Amino acid sequence: MNLSEKNASIIKSTANQLGFDFCGIAKAEFLEEEAPRLEEWLSRNYQGQMSYLANHFDKRLDPTKLVEGAKTVVSLVYNYYPEQKLPESPDSIKLAKYAYGVDYHLVIREKLNEFLEMLREEIGEIDGRGFVDSAPVMERQWAQKAGLGWIGKNSLLLNKEQGSFFFLAELIIDLEATPDTPLAKDYCGTCTACIDACPTDAIVGNGVIDGSRCISYLTIELKDAIPAEFKGKMENWAFGCDICQDVCPWNRFSKPHQEPKFKPHPDLVDFTPGDWDEITEETFRKVFRKSAVKRTKFSGLKRNLDFLKLKKSE
Repeated sequence: MNLSEKNASIIKSTANQLGFDFCGIAKAEFLEEEAPRLEEWLSRNYQGQMSYLANHFDKRLDPTKLVEGAKTVVSLVYNYYPEQKLPESPDSIKLAKYAYGVDYHLVIREKLNEFLEMLREEIGEIDGRGFVDSAPVMERQWAQKAGLGWIGKNSLLLNKEQGSFFFLAELIIDLEATPDTPLAKDYCGTCTACIDACPTDAIVGNGVIDGSRCISYLTIELKDAIPAEFKGKMENWAFGCDICQDVCPWNRFSKPHQEPKFKPHPDLVDFTPGDWDEITEETFRKVFRKSAVKRTKFSGLKRNLDFLKLKKSE
């Protein structure tokens, strides 16, 4: 085993110890194929008000601009599929499953810091940074290059063993490690379940999302009023949306996560439609204090709930 292979083996063993479900390795290089796709997507304004997606174009495509001397991108998968789901009656208010427990940024960032420290103890001085959905990193493209899955029609990374209910994270490091083989095949085939199920017609091409029409965008990223054209199409989603994942046949392979911090707040499990109607800022702060839902602030969640109520009353 040469040094590069040994480093890859240490990286994968460390990922396993920290509870990551899958770990793949890719060479840190410019994402040449992605550049025109990203440019086209931005030119169509599919980013809506997410103007940050147009920033740092070069950094988004070139990891060596994020970590000087970067040689390797380590892609990691961390499961969040819940054993206990929130009520799902026709009147139930819905939250994306990733938002049930403690904010994943906090949980995974801590693991990434630990990951780097463990590598340094084992190998020596390594320069690098951990990323979890908070910097200009094309995480799905890197995960595909690292052999962890393929990009589905709904633009999410799909894995044959685990579907798509997982977080992606990356370590970009200046360490040589033998890369994995990218997954070349697309296992979606002729299935269009996600496209057919999307109530706002946000999936506009194979793996292409018009972000400005996506329920996740409308309930989280959009700061203005939700456009009237989406009345009656939100299917009670108050924060995020799981529709395209729930209907995906590959998610029959989802297994419950083993992360205690991702369990829903006890009060949230018992929330009734009436509790959502009467939610106060005090309750919001208590239940969502450590949750990703706090990103909308109380005013944003109220706006979403009022919009859902509005369509019911008409």
